[in-house]
Amino acid sequence: MRIPLNEFEQLLDETILKRGLAYFKGGAITDFSEISNGEYEAIVSGTEDYTVQLEVKNNTIIEHNCDCPYDMGAVCKHVVAVIFHLQQDELDLNLSSSNSPKKKKTKSVNQQVKELLKTISHNELIGFVEENCKKDKKFRNYFLASFGHLSQNQSKEFYQKQIHSILQTAAGRDGWIGWSDMKYVVNTTQPFLDNAEQYFQKKNFENVFFISTALLEEMTEAFQYGDDSNGDLGYFVESAMELLSKLSKEEVSSTLKQEIFEYCISAFKQKLFEGWDWHLGVLHIAGDLIDNEKDADMILNCLESVNGEYEREYAQSYKLELLRKYKDPKEVEEFINKNISNSKIRKQEIEKAFESQNFERAIELAKDGITNDEQSKPGLAKDWYDWLLKIALAQNDTPNIIKYARYRLIENFGATQDYYQILKNTIETEKWHPFLEEIIKEVTPKSRWTYTELIRRIYIKEEWWDRLFLMLKQNLSLENIQENERYLAKDYSAELIELYSERLTNYVEKYVGRNHYQTACRYLRRMKKLGGSERVNELIELFRKQYPQRKALMDELTRL
Repeated sequence: MRIPLNEFEQLLDETILKRGLAYFKGGAITDFSEISNGEYEAIVSGTEDYTVQLEVKNNTIIEHNCDCPYDMGAVCKHVVAVIFHLQQDELDLNLSSSNSPKKKKTKSVNQQVKELLKTISHNELIGFVEENCKKDKKFRNYFLASFGHLSQNQSKEFYQKQIHSILQTAAGRDGWIGWSDMKYVVNTTQPFLDNAEQYFQKKNFENVFFISTALLEEMTEAFQYGDDSNGDLGYFVESAMELLSKLSKEEVSSTLKQEIFEYCISAFKQKLFEGWDWHLGVLHIAGDLIDNEKDADMILNCLESVNGEYEREYAQSYKLELLRKYKDPKEVEEFINKNISNSKIRKQEIEKAFESQNFERAIELAKDGITNDEQSKPGLAKDWYDWLLKIALAQNDTPNIIKYARYRLIENFGATQDYYQILKNTIETEKWHPFLEEIIKEVTPKSRWTYTELIRRIYIKEEWWDRLFLMLKQNLSLENIQENERYLAKDYSAELIELYSERLTNYVEKYVGRNHYQTACRYLRRMKKLGGSERVNELIELFRKQYPQRKALMDELTRL
């Protein structure tokens, strides 16, 4: 959201503006710096200390960020407080006279740093770093994360120790990494990933392996004592797995390949990542590294020990992949028949049968899937119905095309095709409308909203505007009026204007706040486009008389 500094009070939510102004007037901004030209950073003290960053160009905020947890709108009160500070104290935008004296602008932080680095001697800088590494744990952690890659003694343990220190520093005395502490973890740990990517480009694959496994283990453990609501720990785990996966597909040395393979097998057997997706993910990485039956057997043995429905389905599917590569067809067939209830395996077998035009086999598997899954996994059963429809289309089987397309049109959960058009292309023209009327009659008594939507879509497809308008009147809301407006505007513009008027009167009476007033004005503009300018003016006058105390409403009405 771009925010002109001289107009921000008109653009932002009134409540947030008031709270931000209170923070500004109350001295909540404890630190404010211009980092570089047009880039500002401030600390705002609230429930906790939050960091706000702004980027300004041509007196317009083009980027803004706050590390507070606020997610109810585009701008939080901390950002607003800093905008007030920037506007009134830094940029002097609100000075009554252009001749008023302006504060002398201080040098940016970046400028100050550059100037100081030119004057500080090499020995002084070394002394500074050494001293601060001794007394400031956070500084030390960041220094090691940034430059540890220059060490000659790198190993997984080397990186693991550093990452663990970062996490423990963030956890503090209570042993818990809170939401706000995660910013430090992210900023201090990111250099490890950056260095790993550089190592990858330079084909220094061993160090990539060290960093990725260290991150994987430490961040997985940190889920037990850290707030990952922002997904920061998950980000590092995902990045580490991506690095390992990339390594498994590179031309690495045979020694390193074996080391990665053994690590993956060991991590699985030790249950380092049990309960997480990457518990099985490391076995997939191991599979990318092998080329013989012996190693495949090691992975297959691991897969045999997997418990839990989801994990077992994944394991069985992956096991089938390995069996096809390294075992004889008879063993593969026996495994398939034994585990055909696995949806992944069933889908694979249906696809194979369909591609080889063994439609009888494909139909058998799909129908068996419906019997197996319809009660416990209805969403999955829809996939098997889609396969039956696909097979019927391939065979030009008209009765079954109608049967399965009709079913999926009504039970439209997770639609993958245009069932309506399939039916229209299949059913004889003279039988089409009676067919639709049967569907409408069938679904009308049912209460699920999807059925109402199905009838609505039929009315639109067939251009039955009188029936669509009647449905709208029976299900009246501002959202529904707008949703159907483009279909009904030609024949029912006057009626739509009155419906909008009725609902808007109730809406403004019921809801208070600038956001709601902006919503109301948006619908008033739609009324104007329908030719209802006179009715809009009447409503504006009504609102001015009834709600003169609502200043934000009056303000929004003047913009129409």
